[in-house]
Amino acid sequence: MATPYLLISTSDMGITIRAGVAEDVSATYKLIKELADFENEPNAVVISESDLLRDGFGSNPNYHLMVAEYNGKIIGIALYYYCYSTWRGKYLYLEDLIVTESFRRKGVGSKLFEALMNKTKIEGLKQMGWQVLDWNQPAIEFYKKYGALLDEEWINGRFYF
Repeated sequence: MATPYLLISTSDMGITIRAGVAEDVSATYKLIKELADFENEPNAVVISESDLLRDGFGSNPNYHLMVAEYNGKIIGIALYYYCYSTWRGKYLYLEDLIVTESFRRKGVGSKLFEALMNKTKIEGLKQMGWQVLDWNQPAIEFYKKYGALLDEEWINGRFYF
């Protein structure tokens, strides 16, 4: 059952935003694959649906999910988790905001993003973070319309094993 402050119904568009449940994993996986295709990385997805199910819906979830539905079909997701900043404390990190191509530029991403901003504020967190690819100009403009700080100073580091 979705937490009440996460449930957003937009009757003008017929879109509902709610907390994700285990039954949403298959649709989530399809959207992740769609994102990989969009980012020209179709072979980069190495997780499976069973990984998503185990990692998001076990006794100690590694991520959380918010979904956008239209006529009972999932058309978008926001996959997020919590991090800790030595300066700001616990914060929400948006790993991916994905809207299926046929519903982009129709306000679905905005509804998901605003629901996460609302969740962050209600939980008393001091920060919400995410990354955006430097070539994804539509996403950059999307975040700028919210007044987001897009920091060009920090260089991302990681290892792949």
